[in-house]
Formats: sequence, C-alpha cells, structure tokens
Amino acid sequence: MPSDVPSDRDEIMQAVSSAVLAVTRHLSVREVLQVIVRSAQRLLDARYAALGVPDDDGSFAEFVAEGLTDKQWDAIGPLPRQHGMLGAMLRDGTPVRLPDLRKDERFEWWPKAHPVMKDFLGVPIRDGDRVLGIIFLANKRRGGGFTDADQELLTLFAAHAAIALTNARLYEHSRELAMLEERNRMARELHDAVSQKLFSLRLSAQAAGALLDKDTGKAAAELDRVQRLAGEAISELRAVIVELRPAELDRHGLTETLRKHVRLLDRLHPPLVAFECGELPALAPETEVAVLRVAQEALHNALRHSGAANVRVRLADEDGRLVLSVHDDGKGFDPADPRRGLGLVSMRDRAESVGGVMTVVSAPGAGTTVRMEVSA
Repeated sequence: MPSDVPSDRDEIMQAVSSAVLAVTRHLSVREVLQVIVRSAQRLLDARYAALGVPDDDGSFAEFVAEGLTDKQWDAIGPLPRQHGMLGAMLRDGTPVRLPDLRKDERFEWWPKAHPVMKDFLGVPIRDGDRVLGIIFLANKRRGGGFTDADQELLTLFAAHAAIALTNARLYEHSRELAMLEERNRMARELHDAVSQKLFSLRLSAQAAGALLDKDTGKAAAELDRVQRLAGEAISELRAVIVELRPAELDRHGLTETLRKHVRLLDRLHPPLVAFECGELPALAPETEVAVLRVAQEALHNALRHSGAANVRVRLADEDGRLVLSVHDDGKGFDPADPRRGLGLVSMRDRAESVGGVMTVVSAPGAGTTVRMEVSA
C-alpha cells in the first residue's frame, strides 16, 4: 500500500469500530450515519464527506455530511434528489473515482451555495444486491487526489458500514414494535381494570338514583359503593399513569423519543410527517413527559381529523424556554367549538401541570398549529 495511504490496521479497525460502537450504544440510524461519515472523512483525510440513504420517491430519506457549516447547509437548501452522479451511483451500484467531478458527463449541477468539489471518491453501501446508500468523499486534503488504495480502503469500510446500518435499522424497528406493544398493553390495563370499575360505578349511581324516593337506606349504601369504586378507579388509574413514562425517555431523552415517534407515524399514515429540533436545554423528567404527551395528542388529532398532506413537529429553545409546535396544513377548525374541546383541554392540562402554556391557532380551511411553551 503506498505511503500516502493509512496502512496501520489498528487505525482502520478503530474507524470501523466507532460505527459499530454507535450501534451497541443503541443510537439512532441517523447518529450511526454521522459516525460512519466522520470516520470515513478522518480515515481518508477528505475535506468533505457525505452519506445519502435513498427513499422511494426520488430523493434521500437521510443525508448527512461533514465539512459544511450550518450556515452553508441553510444556504444550499433542500436535500439533493437522486440525479446526476448520486443517481448514477444508485442505479449502477459501483464505485466512482474521479480527478475532477465537474468534468464527468454524469455531473449535472450544484445549488448556488454549494462548495466546489473537485477530486471525488464514491462507494455504494450494499446489502447483497441492494444499495442501502452512498458514501462519498471530495477534495482530499493532501494533493494528488484519491488513489486506488483509497478506493480499496473505502470499499472495505463501506462493507462494515452496511452491517452497522442494517443493525441500527433492525434495532430501531424492534424499538418501534416494543412501543406499539407497550401501548397495547396499557390499553388492556385500562380496559381490564379502570374501565370495569367505572362501569360498576355508573351502575351503582343509577341504582342509587332509582332508590332515593323508595328506600333511602339502600340508596345511601349504593352511594357509599359509588364513593368506594371511584376511589379504587382513581388509584388504579394513577398506577397506570405512573407506568406511562416511556422507557425511551430514560434511554434516549425527549428529542430522540419524539423523532422516532414521528418517523413511525410517517410510515403508518399517508401525510408527510416531519420533525425538526435544535439544541435543547436540560429538562425535568415531568416536563419531558408533558411535552411528549402534548406532541402525541396533537399529532393524533392532526392525523385523524385534519385531512392534512403535511404535518410538521418542531422543538426549539427560545430564550431559555422550550417551545413545541405541531403544525398541519389541513382543513382547520374553530377552537371555540365545544365539540372539539376535550383533546385541547387534556393538552392544556398537561402543559399547565408543569408550568407551561398551550395555545391553538386554527380556523376552517387554514390548518392548525398547536404550540406549547415551558420554562426549562
């Protein structure tokens, strides 16, 4: 192997193991992608590195990059689509190494703010015959561009990256199934315990009402039964609610838990459900639960009632206050309509229980925005 290429096997294995380590720490697919990209960038001493995972609509489901600032990302705009060199690599599934990307006939164009990339090395990440994504590097810091040895090394690295990415996806899928199973378990708990108590309570109340004018002694006994059943129902309901803090919050925190929930809903429902989040302050456990539950209720309402094509969830730190917003472009409604009030009251109670404020902005034909603010 030429002297300008890393030949130390320990260095190679360290770069590969960092991606595997991301999986063993139970991180998200996106975090695994970021570790892979950073490792490849360092390993081959590239100015720019990126990894794109295609979706089924001609764009990329995930696209992470190193070497660009946040300001550059904002100026570049939307994620790339499967055109030009990236599209060719997805179709062909073969490595590409070029001294100047711009001179290749498969190159099309870059957005105006895109940095200039010259020497280029791209390798598909494959799982058998399936291309999971593309990892590519540009502008090798040391002169001379990328070499045959660089291509061989990146191909080796991509094979390990495929294993890491596949394992991360399997892990996320298992966590999603676990979340659904947990929801079903809670539903059974509520049905088997609390709802039966409430049904008995209702019957006792009806019996007491019927006996008031006929036998006050028996009516009083039925009212005592009502009081006892109500107390038992409240106790059992509290016990179930205590279990409702998702284990995901303890394991991953609010941001990643909500990101996974949004991703699951995006797969299960026709509307496009998107999530964005900036750097967040540290939150008390009860605040995390309240924010998550308000977001879930708002998402449920949007997906069930709004008829929206797009739903966007956003978490942000605004002057030391956590702000959650759930916006849909659906048919909207009149928030003053009492028939719409139960879910809104529940969300407002959740927000106020941790010292927060919840507002709803909507009108018929104008979509809906649910916003919660709470101090960190």
